[in-house]
Amino acid sequence: QVQLVESGGGVVQPGGSLRLSCAASGSIFSINAMGWYRQGPGKERELVAVITTGGGTNYVLSVKGRFTISRDNAKNTVYLQMNSLKPEDTAVYYCNADISARPRPNTWVRYWGQGTQVTVSS
Repeated sequence: QVQLVESGGGVVQPGGSLRLSCAASGSIFSINAMGWYRQGPGKERELVAVITTGGGTNYVLSVKGRFTISRDNAKNTVYLQMNSLKPEDTAVYYCNADISARPRPNTWVRYWGQGTQVTVSS
């Protein structure tokens, strides 16, 4: 019914850039906050960035100044622009969003994408 589809992952050299996108589809009534998490090999999953419906953002310290999260509410899409990538950014990146959907618009569910691999390597 509701699905998050991620794209944009890949392999880049240190210092390179990638843009991740995550589009929500289905019988969506409303989307609240949207965000990106990541989990590197042998590491815990961490919140990378979050964006509110009004456009307020927050980032994990390690990506501040390099990553930018944005959203297009008309397209039900959240983006993560990643610049100046470092090897330590290598991880599976997961999109998530709190979504209410028809026919129960007052029921909020946190949806997750399947993840997209980002590899930063020489």
